[in-house]
Amino acid sequence: MRAIDLSSVSWRKSSYSNSSGGECLEVADHHPSLVPVRDSKDPARGVLAFGAEAWGRFVGAYRSTSM
Repeated sequence: MRAIDLSSVSWRKSSYSNSSGGECLEVADHHPSLVPVRDSKDPARGVLAFGAEAWGRFVGAYRSTSM
């Protein structure tokens, strides 16, 4: 697997994270084929990178079950 340089990406907190510090998931935008994801409470722990299509299916499935 090749390394992905994420040193200059801008992270944004998920809209599903709450303001009191819980469930803090961050994603990095502007990658055409993948979605980097990390825990904002412990960013040094690492990043998971999902294929953009797989991430879209995951978010869609979450939205359909959480409403």
